Amino acid sequence: MKERDSYRLGKVQVTITESEKPNKLNVECFDGEYHSEFTVSEYEFKNYRRLMNQRITQAYKNIEEEE
Repeated sequence: MKERDSYRLGKVQVTITESEKPNKLNVECFDGEYHSEFTVSEYEFKNYRRLMNQRITQAYKNIEEEE
């Protein structure tokens, strides 16, 4: 699968790769301890990237607070 983008959100490394499904992208998140992966459409990634990044940041923040 071809990598489309890679960036950091604080401690979380986010990698976007093409999916086997047409018009879908895999989003992989890893902070060194916890790994998360989900699929988004090209449209969602293009138009809702900021919201997606806010949700990723909040999800990893909640994990830290629960510990």
